[in-house]
Amino acid sequence: MSADNCTENSFLPLRNVLNSIQCIRDRVRDGEPNESDGAFNLSNFWDTLNQAVKAVSHEATKLSLAYSKPPLPSEQDGEKLAESILKSLFTLSTVYYWLPKSQGITLRQQVRDATVGVLEGVAQLVEIILSTPLQSMSQEQLISTGSVWSACDQFTQLPRDNKAAVLVALSAQSGVVKDAIEEIEQALSEAQDPFSDVLDDDQDGDEPRGNQDTYWSEKDRRVIGPCQGLMKASAACLRKLASAVKTNGDVSAAQNVAQLDDLADITKDISPGIDDLALCLYPPMDYSGVENNVSKVAALLEKVLGIIRCSHVCGESELTWVQFLDSAVSHNLQKAHDLIQQDS
Repeated sequence: MSADNCTENSFLPLRNVLNSIQCIRDRVRDGEPNESDGAFNLSNFWDTLNQAVKAVSHEATKLSLAYSKPPLPSEQDGEKLAESILKSLFTLSTVYYWLPKSQGITLRQQVRDATVGVLEGVAQLVEIILSTPLQSMSQEQLISTGSVWSACDQFTQLPRDNKAAVLVALSAQSGVVKDAIEEIEQALSEAQDPFSDVLDDDQDGDEPRGNQDTYWSEKDRRVIGPCQGLMKASAACLRKLASAVKTNGDVSAAQNVAQLDDLADITKDISPGIDDLALCLYPPMDYSGVENNVSKVAALLEKVLGIIRCSHVCGESELTWVQFLDSAVSHNLQKAHDLIQQDS
């Protein structure tokens, strides 16, 4: 048998296992949980899931080392390695499916994303082994192996219940909104022409810039004021809601778990809305676009505040800031509308 045939036979099990891994990944990404009428032990789930993740990490390391230098594993040994990694991944996906929606959709989404991350990492490692000439472990294979370890390590950072999962989601939203606010504030604090550093400066020095569409007019800056007010109200809403969830959030009752999911679901639209609003504030400012985005953000915040008000995380002290933010949203919406309509 020629050397080429030996190499091909050694890699054949990996080519077959790659297709299987990709199928498992797709099922995890799109599949539904195995709902059970019996009691679900969340602590047992995490113990079993962590064991499954450690097994994947171990098998991925074995696989990478086996194909890191000559001689190649025999076809029989290659089949054993492929079966072992596939078995560990199948076990991981099976344990993931144990987690029912009743434990929280937000929690399940984060566990699903972490599971898909491991599956994609192993699939990439197998692809690199198949495509890299066998001499010594390539830098690419070393990095890919490390990526699998990193994906497995993510499981230690996952939230352990739906309350913690919702707090993770709210924190991510808060970060995006905070960045948008800071970018606008920085642009406003700079020179009158915020794009002077990226435009062609080959102009006659004595002539002012002719294209006024590259900087804000006085009216533009006035309009930005209430838009900033809405953005800050969004940031305050997310911050206050996170505090309320941390203090009052409950996962012992199915209704409360579902309410937490509703809060995570409705607030996930805040950061895209704020991004859209921030983008349309840059010159040349399209007032109709600004008014449209202001109205969308205001309507979303009013809806969010309404859901918070009716949820179990809203106690008497929370009601105060909910009402305050509701008034702030209405005030800034009206102010933006009035300023845009001025002199139009």
